[in-house]
Amino acid sequence: MDGAEYMISYVLGESLYLNITNRCTNDCEFCIRQKAPGVGGYNLWLEKEPTTKEIIEAIRDPTGYKEVVFCGYGEPMMRLQVVIDVAKYLKKTYPNVPIRVNTNGQANIIYGEDITPQLAGLIDVISISLNAENAGKYNEVCHPEYGEEAFYSILEFTRKCKSHIPRVIVTVVDIPGIDVAKCNKLAEELGVEFRIRNYDKR
Repeated sequence: MDGAEYMISYVLGESLYLNITNRCTNDCEFCIRQKAPGVGGYNLWLEKEPTTKEIIEAIRDPTGYKEVVFCGYGEPMMRLQVVIDVAKYLKKTYPNVPIRVNTNGQANIIYGEDITPQLAGLIDVISISLNAENAGKYNEVCHPEYGEEAFYSILEFTRKCKSHIPRVIVTVVDIPGIDVAKCNKLAEELGVEFRIRNYDKR
């Protein structure tokens, strides 16, 4: 865990998390960023985005952790090249430490191309926030920059991830108004795992 004036790496449970940006293409109503400066007692607002070198220095030796997770107070795929470069370093130096990315699943629409092949051999698990059963509901609760197109791009991104990443999970937050059963059915149709995240009502 780094001791810098801004928090790049932080520990939750048995996992080491990397906080590499505060930028996001969504403004979700349930996001903890709306209510708190961080999680687990960590302040995750960055004074500046850390360089690849600073992130690697903040990781130190990750072999004591179950996994390294790209997940902080922003969408990590906004910094795709940094994710790739750090993951390459980890795979070369600590090949037995699994790497997970928690994402809103909008990388392909952000970059205007299919970026999933670039994650092959680097990312072991990708957790994609689906958060709604259809585009209209997604728009309502997540307020994406890309409008309703964002939801369809997430579905396509999820499908494409299956060809390049060993484990693909879609998740929803259990907020009122979301049809969790329909979200689960969508996950089944996509052929990926499904997980419900608890809503923090603080």
